[in-house]
Parts: sequence; structure tokens; C-alpha cells
Amino acid sequence: MKKATKKEIEQIHQLFVDRYSDAVTELAYKNAYELVIAVALSAQCTDKRVNLITPALFEKYPDVYTLADADIEDVKALINTCSFFNNKAKNIISMAQRVVEVYNGEIPLDEKELQTLAGVGQKTANVVMIEYTGANLMAVDTHVFRVSHRLGLSDDTTAKATEATLVKKFKNDLHALHQGMVLFGRYICTAKNPKCEECFLTHYCKTKESFKV
Repeated sequence: MKKATKKEIEQIHQLFVDRYSDAVTELAYKNAYELVIAVALSAQCTDKRVNLITPALFEKYPDVYTLADADIEDVKALINTCSFFNNKAKNIISMAQRVVEVYNGEIPLDEKELQTLAGVGQKTANVVMIEYTGANLMAVDTHVFRVSHRLGLSDDTTAKATEATLVKKFKNDLHALHQGMVLFGRYICTAKNPKCEECFLTHYCKTKESFKV
């Protein structure tokens, strides 16, 4: 597959920033605590589904202190329409307990510290930092992975390697690029039947066939 040239990368960068500079996550949240949970629940689950689940969860457990003391079966019941809910219930309770014990009940707004919390990997930590603080970080989900491959920005086989490549190639405005690539992949450059007639990047597309993830 052909790779994007340096000039194409600059133009793609500009087009994404122009279109998506004000883009934010579609996950509903009111504070850092709610955002961490929403992002953690969204792994292998749609944002739409997470937004249906979280209101009842946040009403019953409005902060880390209440969640740290929660009954796991009750949390499971509240999130059981989400994929891997057993594991996610265990993780978000452990996450809350660590925030109470180590961080005095305050979600640490640092990508390395966030990764010490249960169920928070590099991608989740970066998404939280991008969304909550506008950090110059990149996070690669299935949409970003697919879009970056179709545009010839990356031929890496893992999300982590793709993230490193995008950071190196784009360098700045990474928060806008991340949000933009997610929305572009979700609504235009879809896995099946991409909406090429609506696309503003057809000129840069290397393939619409590969990476139907």
C-alpha cells in the first residue's frame, strides 16, 4: 500500500484540524471521575451504549468514595449491557479504591499516573487527557487505526505502534487530530461501505478496501 508523502501528511493534518478543531468526545460526563469510567466502559462497546448505561451508575455512585465501597454484583447489574461487564465492574471498583487510597479521592490528571489505575491502559489514559485537558497526545481506537491505514499514514500492525507513528508524523494539534479521526472513522470512513461521496479526503485515500475494522 502506498504511503502518504510528507506534503500529503501536512495537508491531511490541516484538513482535519480545520474541520474538527472543536470536536469533543461523544461520551457524556460531568467531571474527571465520570470521564475515566465512561472511557473505560467504551472499550469494545459503543459510546451510544455507554451513554445509556452511565446515568444510573453515576446516580447511584456519584464519586470515587461511593464506588470504592460498592457491591460488585450491583455494579455488574448496572452495566450488564456493556461488553465484558464482569471485568469492567471489577476494574472500576478497584480504580475508585486506588484513587481514594493513593490520590486522596482526586483523579490524577497525568497519563502515567492514570495508567496505574485498574482497567486504564495507555489508550484510555490518553483519551482522558486529550478530552479533559486538551493534552497533545494521540490515542488509537479502531476508527483511528482504520483511517490512518486507509490514508497511508501508517502500516503498523498494532494500535500502540500506530500511535507512535502518528505522533511522529503529526507532532502537534494531536488532540484535535484524535477527535477528528474518531468522528471521521465513525461517520464517514466506516468499516463497511465507507461514505466516499461525503469524504473530504478522497484525494489522499490509498484504499477503501483494507482495514475493515
